Amino acid sequence: MNMTEPTLAPPMAPSTVDMAQIFTAHAERAARIEALRPGNKDRLFDGLMAAGITHVTVTFDGAGDSGQIESIGAWSGEIAVDFPATEIEYAGLTWDDPEVEMRSLSLEDVVEQLAYDFLSDTHGGWENNDGAWGEFCFDAAARCIHLEFNERFTSSELFTHDF
Repeated sequence: MNMTEPTLAPPMAPSTVDMAQIFTAHAERAARIEALRPGNKDRLFDGLMAAGITHVTVTFDGAGDSGQIESIGAWSGEIAVDFPATEIEYAGLTWDDPEVEMRSLSLEDVVEQLAYDFLSDTHGGWENNDGAWGEFCFDAAARCIHLEFNERFTSSELFTHDF
């Protein structure tokens, strides 16, 4: 009978990842992005008003790890209108550069970008599992954005009986 020694891997070295630094950097980046929002919203609302658009509706739907904007509609009062070809400046950050990047985007693209940003900020993971659906209303006259958010979930209830 041969006896063999077990060959266990040596313990892993302690992690050199500084999670506190990662969380701090994430919080700083989020604060910088949040600081850009008022200017982006102002430029958007100014552009919408100049185009005669009183409000914009954005519907979204997601589930099973996939989600998307379903429709974006522009309105002048009660009349549906097309977005003009107007472009405005949109301030953003890229993943690998801490500097603010100014991009020229169409009014419709800025609406879509802001809708995705607000969904991510307020309901991260809205597209996962059972998902969610809803609608944004960008009210240019009131200069506000309203979100109606509907979250889906699976529920189960256990009933036990002794007879």
